[in-house]
Amino acid sequence: MTPGENPLAEPLPGGVASDIWRVDLKRGTVCVKRALAKLKVAADWRAPVERNAFEAAWIETANRIAPRSAPRILGHDRAAGLFAMDYLSPATHRLWKEELRQGRADPAFAAAVGATLARIHAGTANDAQIAARFATDAIFRAIRLEPYLEAVARAHPDRAERLRTLVERTAGTRVALIHGDVSPKNILIGPRGPVLLDAECAWYGDPAFDLAFCLNHFLLKCLWTPSAWGGFLQSFRSMAQAYLAGVNWEASAGLERRAAELLPGLFLARVDGKSPVEYLTETADKDKVRRVARALLVEPPARLEDVANAWSREIAA
Repeated sequence: MTPGENPLAEPLPGGVASDIWRVDLKRGTVCVKRALAKLKVAADWRAPVERNAFEAAWIETANRIAPRSAPRILGHDRAAGLFAMDYLSPATHRLWKEELRQGRADPAFAAAVGATLARIHAGTANDAQIAARFATDAIFRAIRLEPYLEAVARAHPDRAERLRTLVERTAGTRVALIHGDVSPKNILIGPRGPVLLDAECAWYGDPAFDLAFCLNHFLLKCLWTPSAWGGFLQSFRSMAQAYLAGVNWEASAGLERRAAELLPGLFLARVDGKSPVEYLTETADKDKVRRVARALLVEPPARLEDVANAWSREIAA
């Protein structure tokens, strides 16, 4: 910003964990993001604001490994808990969530997301320096494990033991740098491929979490836009296949099993955790999720295809 400049700032919609502004400067438009201590949800959900610094670091790391996979950081004020980054216009970068809401399933783009994610995980796997830089265990627990899996364990006490086992296994698995919120609302369809946003949950942990977290949305979207459920499940399979093809730091079957076992817990959390998806409002739809997720928690799946098949049977009934 030049001296004497009075920029125009406009709040942007969508975030629950941060305030986000579009700021028009003489030199061009930028995006400014500041983390909130209390998230904008109905439940009392709080998280450390220092996650803003880790998000900026994740973006820089991801862009080094997979160029243009995230917006460019333009400046960072760690003390203020905010950073400025490129503003990516909706004219050139469409929001993936909106495309799915319209029923436009694109398995090829889902595969590109999976491949990009695997590339970032592979580029950080078993890296002691990255592990030390992103030792954000407390933040990840506060913003992911507690509001999702621990909260749903309280809501479903007869599945609590299994859910707490998933929490402790995930918390104790430190393999690669993960994003922590790989969701269609945080992914733009850019001219050169997917662009990942909102890495506030960045953590050196289990890459299976990122895979399961994103695949979960294809299952949920089958109820949001029922006419496209076949394309959503094909997107699920395409992303899983592309991701697993890029796993070179461990046996892909072991990672797939962890993701498949984690997925029912995350699935159930989006109706009975602290952050339910806003588009599932009918009890009948929520009960479909509960039936499938609760059954898979009792008999854990070994493969992601097992989850897709169980959900396909439920929604086709």
